[in-house]
Amino acid sequence: MQSALPSAPCLAQSTSRPFTDTIPGRIVLAVAATAFVAVCARISIPLPFTPVPLTLQNFAVLLVGLTLGPVAGFAAMALYLVQGAIGMPVFNPHGPGGILQLMGPTGGYLLSYPFAAAVAGWAVRSLRTRSLYTRAAMACSLATLVIFACGTIWFAQYQHNLSAVWYMAVAPFLPGEVVKIGAAAGIYSSFSRLRRS
Repeated sequence: MQSALPSAPCLAQSTSRPFTDTIPGRIVLAVAATAFVAVCARISIPLPFTPVPLTLQNFAVLLVGLTLGPVAGFAAMALYLVQGAIGMPVFNPHGPGGILQLMGPTGGYLLSYPFAAAVAGWAVRSLRTRSLYTRAAMACSLATLVIFACGTIWFAQYQHNLSAVWYMAVAPFLPGEVVKIGAAAGIYSSFSRLRRS
């Protein structure tokens, strides 16, 4: 007669879960994600013709969204904005920092980050393509559209001239965004394949 109770190893396997699936694990991941974005924000080059610098922040936001998913990605980027608003040195170093940076010409880009991360995380899990890289690149492209839409609409409040907005907040950054999208999609798809193998 077989026992109705599961064996000890089976019970252990069914109740144990990865640390990253626990609440403390998710908090650690969110804080690590904000640190990653903050480090990428320090890699920043000011441009003489615009208050918007070249920075790796967008790349970091895309990768956070892809990796953490829509909910955790949104939460991590919301935490990042809170950290910056209270004066922690997490924004790019060429702005005034704190709440002033959120209210300044680049504030729209910053405020878009939770939504962009959520879009990247949702799209990479929802789109149906055979190639994970293609799916990730499409997700990053959608998230980048969110960043640029929010950033340029906000920036336009400071520059009441659409051609100035195009030349100061969009056109100079498009080649770099293509590279960031490709890099984020490549890292995410490579890492995902390694985890499965």
